Amino acid sequence: MSSFYTRYKTQSQSSTSKERIIVSKEDWQSRIAEMQIDRDDLNRLVMDYLVIEGFKDSAQNFARESGLTPTVDLDSIEYRMGIKNAIQRGDVDEAISKVNDLNPEILDQNPDLFFHLQQQRMIEYIRHGQIAEALAFAQQELAPRGEENPVFLSELERTMALLAFDTSLSGNGSIPTNNPNAPPPHIQELLLPAQRQRTAGQLNSAILTSQSHGKDPKLPNLLRMMIWGDSLLSARADFYKPDLSDLLNRTEAGSSNTLPTEPPPAHSTAHGETESGMMVL
Repeated sequence: MSSFYTRYKTQSQSSTSKERIIVSKEDWQSRIAEMQIDRDDLNRLVMDYLVIEGFKDSAQNFARESGLTPTVDLDSIEYRMGIKNAIQRGDVDEAISKVNDLNPEILDQNPDLFFHLQQQRMIEYIRHGQIAEALAFAQQELAPRGEENPVFLSELERTMALLAFDTSLSGNGSIPTNNPNAPPPHIQELLLPAQRQRTAGQLNSAILTSQSHGKDPKLPNLLRMMIWGDSLLSARADFYKPDLSDLLNRTEAGSSNTLPTEPPPAHSTAHGETESGMMVL
């Protein structure tokens, strides 16, 4: 694919600024079809995305239909997602217990992660109005770590600031905008779902790293590179541009979903596409 983009970029650079290369949709698609791309590489790219984002059933179906051998035990996906989901529903104790059962070295080797898990535990105390428990936990668990690390101390101070404000949540889990005693935005964000998602994402990445697997899926980065390449060519040439932005948004959404939603069970169709939308190449 890169050689194809390079070919048209070279042609366009050789033209004057007033001349534009015109490439028809048919020519563009014909040249794309001529590119020699390893199907196993593309299938591994899809499998990498499914494994990292936690789509166990889809990964199993895709492995069976593509004939690809997964690089990880697919049963481990479900356990990892159970840990991630525990954080996203606020059950930090369960998440820590499961991580230690999986591999106790994960938290021992990631002090930043362990602090953020403990910080999240304190946030959950405050969220549920358990102020005495929050204060005791901060003194026993977080304060000693704050003394050792100025970054931790800053985060601890920001978390403690929640105690100075009314943190009552509305029915949708947010602080009412008409509450005059609500914390400022940079403190209030600790109570938002995005805070749980950040902590869960950090923990998920650490587990993947411990399993010698990449912590970020490669597919979104590849799509970003293709969109960037299209933008460079667009300055000098007119050519068929498939809309990759929507696909990129959907792949990135997998990382921020509270709970990963499995597509319908995949079954082969006449065109090699599964009912879940995955193309076996």
